[in-house]
Amino acid sequence: MTNANALLEAPLAPTLIRQTLPVIGGMLAMLSFNLVDAWFIARLGTEPLAAVAFTFPVVFAVVSLAIGLGIGTSAVVGRLLGRGERALVARRSTDAILLAALVGGLVTLLGLPSIEALFVALGAGPALMPLIHAYMGVWYWGAALLIVPRVINSVLRAQGNTRAQGVAMALAAALNALLDYLLIFGIGPFPALGVAGAALASLLSWGAMTAGLLAYPPLRRCLSLGGLRVHQVWESWRALGRIAVPAAITSLFTPLAMALVTRIVADQGHHAVAAFGVGTRVDAIAQIVVLALSMTLSPLVSQNLGADQPARAWQAIRGCFVFVLAWQLLVWGLLQLLAPWLTGGYAEEPAVAEVLRAFLWLVPLGLGAQGVVILSVSSLNAMHRPRAAMGLSLVRLFGLFVPLAWLGGQLAGPVGIFTGMLVANLAIGLIAWWRLCRIWRQAGRRER
Repeated sequence: MTNANALLEAPLAPTLIRQTLPVIGGMLAMLSFNLVDAWFIARLGTEPLAAVAFTFPVVFAVVSLAIGLGIGTSAVVGRLLGRGERALVARRSTDAILLAALVGGLVTLLGLPSIEALFVALGAGPALMPLIHAYMGVWYWGAALLIVPRVINSVLRAQGNTRAQGVAMALAAALNALLDYLLIFGIGPFPALGVAGAALASLLSWGAMTAGLLAYPPLRRCLSLGGLRVHQVWESWRALGRIAVPAAITSLFTPLAMALVTRIVADQGHHAVAAFGVGTRVDAIAQIVVLALSMTLSPLVSQNLGADQPARAWQAIRGCFVFVLAWQLLVWGLLQLLAPWLTGGYAEEPAVAEVLRAFLWLVPLGLGAQGVVILSVSSLNAMHRPRAAMGLSLVRLFGLFVPLAWLGGQLAGPVGIFTGMLVANLAIGLIAWWRLCRIWRQAGRRER
């Protein structure tokens, strides 16, 4: 049975497990890019580390563009695969990769001349600007190499092939770690490039991953470079853009909301900010399974809707909802067991340890409900309802999450902030479940 047929015919639970495990490995590998870069750059001193930290919002914005393009590609290609329209799958897949390359080129053209103005606006001082120029002056050249492989991976996921993505990301992460060591410090014949070496290591790793994926036979078989027509390419880009643009905007909501909550936490003192920073990183790791599952659920839903199997798609969605609620409750229990080690390892001051312990007790308790939201957004994009997905994210982050965190901080300090975050996630989890059920019933009535 082919990967594509497995999404349509094989038992749901084993299929989702097989599809999700490689994605988890790939996500862990991608997390290591920033962690390894930061670890090596920290050896250069505080100023280089601070300079690279200033680049994170820009890097995340470009990643958000890639995520949006990937979501649009997966939803469109998955639906066509379910319908059996192989020729159109090849056209859309090829044009999606061309669009990713174009967007990457535009990022390079716009980014290079705007480094000074952009990072001054972000608050970087004169002492850091030479380091930021050294890093971003290299990094921007690789924007297309960052975006293209993410779109390629979305094409492969739409076909039910996640193993190649996991292997490619793991190999790229290993290459990045090696090149960081060689290029940052100048080992052997390699020049010591400092922060520019870290950017070059990332660029070369992305390039190697892109080349490897483009040479991968299952991908090449579903591309079509012959007979390119401008009107066909434009038609593909319009179809992709209807989902990709709202998805990219939605991806930017989370860092913006977290920046606002960080500002709210900052009013409670440096110890609260330090604890919040550690807690949010623990949260990111605690959600990896849910995030990976959202990436594999989307093509399954898309293909089954395309194949006129809505009952199977809905069974998968409901099963994933139940799983993430149980899984994240298990993760919460594990975090309580690890809490003494986490607070002892990351909090040198008692005040930091106290706030971190409150965070670990309260915030992860709502991750199951947050997982329902993440899966709902993924399902809505797969249903070609990106505006509904964006609306759900808007309500969660700016209607509940940020306001309740602010109110909690006013009433009860850090504990109040974390309680507000928990209440917001629990409330939006219920809203997301209700909203998705309602949209699904409406879609079913229209089809009848």
